[in-house]
Amino acid sequence: MKYHFDEETQRKGTGSVKWDFVDKAFKGRNLLPMWIADMDFRTAPGIQSRLNERLERGIYGYGGLTQEYYDAVIGWMKRRHHCEIKKDWICYTPGVVSALNFAVLAATDPGDEVMVLTPVYDPFYHAIEDQGRIALKVPLHNEEGFYTFDWKQMERAVSEKTKAIMLCSPHNPVGRVWDREELEQFAEFVIRHDLVVIDDEIHHDLVYEKEHIMLLRISEELSARSIVCTAPSKTFNIAGLQVSNIIVPDEMLRKKFRAQVQKNHAFSPNSFAVAALIGAYQDSEEWLDELLIYLNGNMDYFCNYIRERIPEFKVHKPEGTYLVWVDVSRLGMTCEEQKRFFVDQCGLAVGSGVTYGEGAKTYMRFNLGCPRVYIERALQQIETALVKKQGEKN
Repeated sequence: MKYHFDEETQRKGTGSVKWDFVDKAFKGRNLLPMWIADMDFRTAPGIQSRLNERLERGIYGYGGLTQEYYDAVIGWMKRRHHCEIKKDWICYTPGVVSALNFAVLAATDPGDEVMVLTPVYDPFYHAIEDQGRIALKVPLHNEEGFYTFDWKQMERAVSEKTKAIMLCSPHNPVGRVWDREELEQFAEFVIRHDLVVIDDEIHHDLVYEKEHIMLLRISEELSARSIVCTAPSKTFNIAGLQVSNIIVPDEMLRKKFRAQVQKNHAFSPNSFAVAALIGAYQDSEEWLDELLIYLNGNMDYFCNYIRERIPEFKVHKPEGTYLVWVDVSRLGMTCEEQKRFFVDQCGLAVGSGVTYGEGAKTYMRFNLGCPRVYIERALQQIETALVKKQGEKN
């Protein structure tokens, strides 16, 4: 490979949330962090080059979105996702999490219900409940770690009070990349019940053996009621630069969304965000192509190791994201016991399933966006801890 994803980068002492705050967050010591969703790879050289050029100018005043910025976003969506979008549809926000909150405010009124399909990335719940709305939680159907929409439960739950639905595509934490047929049925459900869709596609570049289909490709009717959240942050490991693009085709819905962005003064990009996005979307496709090969190898290594050597766990290889959702129910532990086992016995910081909502108490989320040596180390530490645990039982 041209790019060195096996390189162990030094992140301790850099102010990294993932590395410098992990022991405090998990109440442990010298933990190997596999929790917060950023990667341990240097970003693409094309991005670094653009940032260096911007740095050398020496002036970091207020900036705006240039035509080159918009062209980069439009070109990326067309090349990578076969999706035609217009400049006017693009709304800048600092990040997708803030955008989820703005979208809930734009699409609903206080006291309205927003359907959320669980388990799911926990800021979904906060975006609903912190804004005075009601989270209508409907579980996905789980068959041995492979999740699908549960249409019957969705139909039973929806009511006249339900005004919006949140979709995670690809899905965090379960790793599904929804099929076209699933999305077409989803569109039929949404249109029939007159809902607005708040669609988080932040992981949409990170798919492996199948195609990600942007929601905007399903139908014009669905697009007209959709707020689609995208960003280069997960793809290129630049979350700290705070840049995302929210695509809202419908003019009235877009006005409502932009009004919330303006009200919260979240419309001005930092001095390096524009350069970083252009470097990502115009100069870094080769880097991404190699990254996907490496991440897919990480997924295979991790899942095969568990199937062959750790029978206490069950895992279904994700179709997208760099996150793996692991069933640890065979440990027979409570949620708190699971957390302490991974921290105290395995020396690992991983995401507890209970964070993600209904039906997830016996799952843990592992971040595999890292050099493979970290994954090897983590699995060996788990295996050693389980052998010791079994010995103590005997």
